[in-house]
Amino acid sequence: MTNLMAGIHTTAHTPRLVGAMRASSCRQAAGLAALGTCALLIAACGSGGHRTVAAGDGCHTQTLRAAASPAPGSGSWPDPNANLANTRNAPDAAISVANVSRLKPAWMFKLTGKGAVGITGLGSLVAGPIVQDGVVYLQDLDSNVYALALGSGKLEWEYVCNEIERSGPGPNGVAVADGRVYGETPTSVFAVSAASGKQVWVNTHVLTSGEGTFGIQPEVANDRVYLASQYGNAPGGGVLIALNASTGAVLWKFNTLVGSAPGVKALGLGAGGAWETPLVSGDGSVTYGTGNPYQTPAYAISHPAAMPYTNSDVNLDAATGKLRWYYQGVPNDFKDYDMQTSPISARAGSVPVVIGSGKMGYVYEMNADTGRLKWKTPVGEHNGHDDDSLKALEHKLTLTVPFTIAPGSIGGVLTDLALAGNSVYVATLDLPLTYTTLTLPVATSSNGRLAGEVEALNLTTGKLKWDVKVSSLPVGAATVSNDLLFTTLFDGTVLAIDRDTGKIVYRRRLPTTTNAPIAIAGRTVIIPAGDAGKRRRVDPQVVAYSLR
Repeated sequence: MTNLMAGIHTTAHTPRLVGAMRASSCRQAAGLAALGTCALLIAACGSGGHRTVAAGDGCHTQTLRAAASPAPGSGSWPDPNANLANTRNAPDAAISVANVSRLKPAWMFKLTGKGAVGITGLGSLVAGPIVQDGVVYLQDLDSNVYALALGSGKLEWEYVCNEIERSGPGPNGVAVADGRVYGETPTSVFAVSAASGKQVWVNTHVLTSGEGTFGIQPEVANDRVYLASQYGNAPGGGVLIALNASTGAVLWKFNTLVGSAPGVKALGLGAGGAWETPLVSGDGSVTYGTGNPYQTPAYAISHPAAMPYTNSDVNLDAATGKLRWYYQGVPNDFKDYDMQTSPISARAGSVPVVIGSGKMGYVYEMNADTGRLKWKTPVGEHNGHDDDSLKALEHKLTLTVPFTIAPGSIGGVLTDLALAGNSVYVATLDLPLTYTTLTLPVATSSNGRLAGEVEALNLTTGKLKWDVKVSSLPVGAATVSNDLLFTTLFDGTVLAIDRDTGKIVYRRRLPTTTNAPIAIAGRTVIIPAGDAGKRRRVDPQVVAYSLR
C-alpha cells in the first residue's frame, strides 16, 4: 500500500570538528543460540560477539606505501553499489561467460591486530570494497580502514580506529569521492585523504542522545555525505543524515519514527534508521531503505501502530532533507522485516522508477516521482504469514505459539539487488524461524537448514524469469559483470550465473567463509572473506581473483 504524508523533522547543526535480527534484538532472545552459525552470521544479526571494548581514544594513520606493482591493475568499482544508481553493474568489467573459466586467484590480504579478532559469529569483514585509481578501500568491523594496491593486494596505508561496530554489527564500509575516503566509527564520522590516509576532519557530535549509533556504508555526491544511524530509541527513532563533505558539518536530519509507537516504547530497543547505502538520484532526491521498529508480537497485536517511515523507502530532497514521498512495505512490523536494501534507480519504459526490497521477501517497484507502487513480487520462501502485521493493525490477527514465519527475520532479501538491461536480480535466504513466545521481538527457533535462491525478475512487470536454488545462504549481494551474475554463499563458495539462462557456469571455494558484498573492477573480483561462523578457523582476509 502507498502512504503519502508529511510530518518530518529536520534540523541543522554546526559540529565540533575533530553496522535480519540485529544486536539488541539478539541479546533480548537468549534462545537464539539454537540457530548456531546462521543466527550470528551476518550484519543482520549479531550479539556484538564476546568482546567488550571501551570507547577508543581516536583513530590514527599508519602509512606503509607499497612498492609499485609490476601489474598495477585497472578497472573501478567507484561507489558502494558500483554507481550512484545502486545497480551493482560493474562499469568496466572484462569478465564474461566466455572467459570466466580463466578466473584464478591473484592475491590475498590477511588482517592482523584487533581487526583480525573480529566479532564472534560474524567474523571481521561485512562491508563491500571500493575501487578507484588502482586502490581497493575497505573497512573492517573494528572500524579500521585499509587501502590496498589493486594489482598486488599490498597495504598502502591503514586508518586505525579499533572501535567495534555496535549496531548490526555492520554493514559498515567507506565511500570515496574527490580525493577523500569517508567512513564512521559507531559514534563519529570522518574523512581521510585517499592518497595517504591522513585525517581531513572528524565529527564526533553528529548523533545526540537516543539517536543510536552508526553502521552504514555512506554515499557521497554533490559535496554531501549521506548516512544514517540505527537503534535510535529516542522518540524520533534512527535518523537519516546529510553532512557537508568538505567540513563534516550536519546539513539536515530526518527522523524515521513519527506518531504513536507504544510497542517500541515498551521494549526500548529502537526503530527505523537505515543500514544500507542510500540512492542519490539525478532529480535532486536521496532515497533510503529503512529499518524495522522493534516490538513484540504481543504488543503489535494489542497496541498496533503503523509507525510511518519504518520498513519503507523514504525519498527526501537531497539538499534540505524534506520529505517528497515514502512507500511503507510493512506497517506495524513485529518480525524484524526491514525494507533495508539500497534502493535502485531505473527506467521501466519511459517511467523513472525506484526498486526496493528487504527481509520481508518482496521486491517493490515504485514510481520515482510519486512513490506509487507499480508492482510487488514475492521472492524466496513464503508460508502464509506475509500480512500478519497489517492484520494486527486492523485488529484482525490472533496468534498462538509456536508459529513459524517464512521468510524468517534474517530474510528474505538481506543483501543488495542488482539491475542490468530489463532484469532485476535478487538473492534470498530461505530460513524459516519459529516463535515460541509472543513476548520477544524475534523468533528464536530454527530447523537449522541453510539454503537460498538467486532470482531474476522482469523490470517492467516484476514477473519471474528464472530461479536458481543454492545450498547455503547467498550473502555476497547480486553483482553483474557483462552477461554474468556473481554472488557468494556463506560457506565460502563463489558463484557466477549466466544471466540469460540462470545456469551456474563458475564455482570456486574461498579460503574461508564470507558474508560481505563483492566488487568487480576490470579483470578482477574482490571478495572480503571475514571467517564468520561458530569457530574461527582461518585468518580473515580479502581475496582477489583475476582473469589469467
